[in-house]
Amino acid sequence: MLELKSSRKTGFIVIAFGYAVAAAAGFSTFALLDGVLWLRILSADLAATAVVYIFSLIFDNASFYDPYWSVQPLVILPSVAFSLHHYSSGVVILLVCIACWAVRLTANWAYTFHGLDQQDWRYDMLQKKSGRLFPLINLVGIQIFPTIIVFLCILPAIKFIELDCAWNAITFAGAGICLAAVILQLVSDMQMQQFRKGDNKSRFIRSGLWRYSRHPNYLGEILMWWGVYLMLLSADPAFWRFGCGALANTLMFLFISIPMVETRLAGYKPGFSEYRRQTRMLFPIKK
Repeated sequence: MLELKSSRKTGFIVIAFGYAVAAAAGFSTFALLDGVLWLRILSADLAATAVVYIFSLIFDNASFYDPYWSVQPLVILPSVAFSLHHYSSGVVILLVCIACWAVRLTANWAYTFHGLDQQDWRYDMLQKKSGRLFPLINLVGIQIFPTIIVFLCILPAIKFIELDCAWNAITFAGAGICLAAVILQLVSDMQMQQFRKGDNKSRFIRSGLWRYSRHPNYLGEILMWWGVYLMLLSADPAFWRFGCGALANTLMFLFISIPMVETRLAGYKPGFSEYRRQTRMLFPIKK
């Protein structure tokens, strides 16, 4: 098992198989249910997450879930459009934005994936702190919680597709924000990967976007879903309540993801207080 888990190629095959099973479970659940569209999709989403969770237990690696964040919207939203036969100009623009975001983020995961023998440091920390309760923490905190967050983020897109909206100037503004977010994430991730190739474990990246922002990649992820939300508002401002997903995603980064990363950095990299004082948290502008 150890040799199987340490192989990068085998890891990709196992994850692809696991996600194919998860997709089959999701589509089957959706087909078996009747009623409100969003509730059927959420039920299918949770069924797929349950399958991924089982695989994470089998391989003793909570990071089995990591690609789900970017793969989920790329499966759900085109499937909704296909099932409803809704292909308006607005829907096509939305799907292109989602595809650009999903492919880029999944590619970044694939680039940094080394095998099923390595687990995200945050999960290692939670496992160490929770002990025997880690399987429950894995299910609720690492898998179900982000599944619900991403579902809430794509809920405006589901509604937009359901309405088969055409485009207008505000639709393009939302799409522009989405594509800017994708570019921001792409550039910041490439700059970070280049930085990590050097002997820089004890240093902070101070070049490119990272010169002015401590988390430009997180900013891109936050902006992406506000852009999707704006696209729905372009159809009808009465749908303002659908912004709960973008808001929840923003709060998650501000109060969970960023504090976890910065607490870790402060623990093993000297000079973090000075770095934090000199560099903005999100927006890459001079402080």
